[in-house]
Amino acid sequence: GSDDIIAGNVSKYTVLPAGYCGQPKKGHLMFDACFESGNLGRVDYITEFEYDLFIRPDTCNPRFRVWFNFTIENVKESQ
Repeated sequence: GSDDIIAGNVSKYTVLPAGYCGQPKKGHLMFDACFESGNLGRVDYITEFEYDLFIRPDTCNPRFRVWFNFTIENVKESQ
């Protein structure tokens, strides 16, 4: 749930629809925040065009989540 502790950044995490098997296709987004200033702890697939993103708490003050920084790859046109 949303109360889960998010400890680290996602690293080249490809989000696939539930029940999908096989190699990722164009449009199966790959999220990455494993770099300096990266801050993305979890990604949940909702639809091809909707994802829930969860950022990690700030390093010096875990009560706050002020900034976010991540990359996305494997996007298809119009997505």
